[in-house]
Amino acid sequence: MSKNKNTFLAKQIVAWYQINGRKDLPWRKNISVYKIWISEIMLQQTQVATVIPYFKRFIKEYPSLRSLIKASEDDILALWSGLGFYRRAKNIFLAKEKINQDFKGRFPKNFDDILSLPGIGQSTAGAISSIALNNPHPILDANVKRVLKRFYGKDFNEKELWELSKMATPQKNVFEYTQGIMDIGAIICTSKKKDCDLCPLKSNCSSKNIPLAKKIAFKKINPTHNLTYKLLVYKKKYLLFKKTDKTFWDGLWVPAEDQVKNYKKNIKTQRSTKVTHKLSHLNLKINIDIIHVNKLESIRTNREHKWVAFNEIEKIAIPAPIKKVINNEQNYSV
Repeated sequence: MSKNKNTFLAKQIVAWYQINGRKDLPWRKNISVYKIWISEIMLQQTQVATVIPYFKRFIKEYPSLRSLIKASEDDILALWSGLGFYRRAKNIFLAKEKINQDFKGRFPKNFDDILSLPGIGQSTAGAISSIALNNPHPILDANVKRVLKRFYGKDFNEKELWELSKMATPQKNVFEYTQGIMDIGAIICTSKKKDCDLCPLKSNCSSKNIPLAKKIAFKKINPTHNLTYKLLVYKKKYLLFKKTDKTFWDGLWVPAEDQVKNYKKNIKTQRSTKVTHKLSHLNLKINIDIIHVNKLESIRTNREHKWVAFNEIEKIAIPAPIKKVINNEQNYSV
């Protein structure tokens, strides 16, 4: 690729970002490597608008790496509840453990050390290093891939794209360049439209004013999974079990499936409710029997469990549809 074209790309993006970049995003204010790390993990497979409130809540609870070091996996999962893709939260827990043990509680600055942290791949490591540390490392998320392909006018393979991203990344102003190319891909050169008139690259872009090819939309049909839970309630406390089967919701707290014994003679009231919930790969149909019991003494369980008071619900990791049922039940019982 032409060196002049690479230079043009970098200069235009840097200049555009300095004026038009999304500097109001919460992780771009008072930038720190810690905040960039948390935001980059949250932004994996999730839109910016969805991430913002979760990021603010997370940083309010854990404003620094030092404060996060003290957090348990359950603490982190609780803050993640509702954001989905819970493996990311587990990776944050594993990464902060590694940081504490291997890097004396300080976020590493060496690129290979950053790359060694759980949940961090080549592109995420590049984003952290370039944005937070101003080191020239390429990134290659979906937005960057799209901008590069359109600007250079070729459908490059993954290896070629990495090489192209490396050549295009400037040695100076990498902070502005990295955020700028991501912003252009997110708000100007999107997968569904191209606002070429607003793009700083238009005068040298190989795809300028070329209409996007219409794609035939194939609706993804996910399999359906049926779940049946028994939500035992004693006064304003709910019996929950930690899910440990390494499938969806692993590590989160859910009602009983078949773990509860000797409760049938202890039933005060019982009713059922049904909810549906969509995961990225699965549609869930959930039937929940809500069972109020008279006393706790006769109830036997065979797995790790806890009785959770309603005012503690927000402090533990509960899947969004289950939390909704508990909130509705609380209102129903009032």
